[in-house]
Amino acid sequence: MKIMHCADIHLDSKMESRLTPEQAAKRREEMLLTFHDSLDYAAEHEVKAVLIAGDLFDKRHIRKSVKDKVKQEIISHTDMDFYYLRGNHDITDFLDEMEEIPKNLHLFTKEKWSSYQIPDQNIVITGRELDAKSTTDVMSELVLDQSKVNIVMLHGMDSEYPTHDNSYIIDLPKMRGRYIDYLALGHLHSYRWERLDERGILCYPGCLEGRGFDECGKKGFVILDIDKDGVHGHQFISLARRELHEIKVEVEPEDDLDSIITKVKDPLSHAPEKDLVCVVLTGRKNMDLELDCDWIRDKTDRGFFYYEVRDDTKTKINYETFAHDRSLKGTFVRTVQGLDMDEEEKAKIIETGIRAIMEGSLIE
Repeated sequence: MKIMHCADIHLDSKMESRLTPEQAAKRREEMLLTFHDSLDYAAEHEVKAVLIAGDLFDKRHIRKSVKDKVKQEIISHTDMDFYYLRGNHDITDFLDEMEEIPKNLHLFTKEKWSSYQIPDQNIVITGRELDAKSTTDVMSELVLDQSKVNIVMLHGMDSEYPTHDNSYIIDLPKMRGRYIDYLALGHLHSYRWERLDERGILCYPGCLEGRGFDECGKKGFVILDIDKDGVHGHQFISLARRELHEIKVEVEPEDDLDSIITKVKDPLSHAPEKDLVCVVLTGRKNMDLELDCDWIRDKTDRGFFYYEVRDDTKTKINYETFAHDRSLKGTFVRTVQGLDMDEEEKAKIIETGIRAIMEGSLIE
C-alpha cells in the first residue's frame, strides 16, 4: 500500500517580514492550494493513509476560511485516513471547533503513546505529541510489537543535530533498536531520508512550500511504498508553486559596480521568474567602493515574484596605503590599526570613519 508523509505546512503563515501584504496574501493562498494539490495527488495514486507530522498550521489565530477548507479536504477524501500529530505551532482551536471529529481523522495526545492498526494490514501507526516541559522519558516509554510493521510519528528536532531554539527534542539514540520500520518526523523544513538502524528508516519530508531564504530548494512530501514486510521504496514529490533561491556572488577588491552587476546576471538566468530570489554578495570589496544594493537589484531584476540583493562582503583595507599619509584619514587608519580588536571590526570602523571624514570635507 501507499502512504503519504508530509509535515510543516504552516498554513496561514503571516510572511510579511519581506513580502508586501499583497504578496504575502498570495503566498498564503498558494500554500493552501499546494496542500489541496498534494492530497489530490495522493488520491490519484491510491494512497490509503496520510501522515501529517506536525505544524499543519502556523499560529493560534487562523482564519476561519482556512480551517473550514482543511476540514473539507479531510472530509472529502473519504478513501484516505488522516493521522494528524500536532507540532509546536499547532496551537489553534481547529479541532475544538469541530462538532464531530471525522471518522477518517486519527489524533494523538501528549499524555501517552497512541497506536492505530491500518485495517486489513499488518501495519501499525504509533505517535505521541511532545511537550517541551515534559519531565518523563517519553522515548523509553515506547513499546512496539516486533511482529508488526511499525510506523512511528513524532514532531521535533533530532538530538544529534544542533538546535538554537526551544524545539522539542527527539532523543534519537533511544529510538534505535525498538522495532521501528519507518520514523515519520516533522519540524525540520528540509527533506532528509536515512537509516535509523538495521531495521528502520527515518524521514523528515520538509515543508510543502518554502517561506523564507532559510528554506531554499525543492519542497514537497514523501510517498511511501510499504506492506507486511516493511518499507520497499519511496518518492519525494514536489508540487510547490514557487521555489526560493539564495545565490551567492563573490566580490573581489578590484570589482566596481558594473563588474558586480555582470557577475550577478549570469547565475540569475537559471532562476524562473515566478520564484523568490536573494542574491548575497560575499568576498572582499575595495574600501572606496560603496555597494548600492538597490541599484544592483534594479539593474538585474528579471521580474521575479520577489527579489533582493544583500551585502555580506567584507572590506579589504590596504594599510600600506596609509602608512605615511599625514592627512586626517591616515592618522585615523593608523590609530584604529593599533587597537586590540578583530580585524573585521577594524575594517568596519575604518570604512565608516573614512566615509564620515570625506562627507565632512565635502560640507566644508
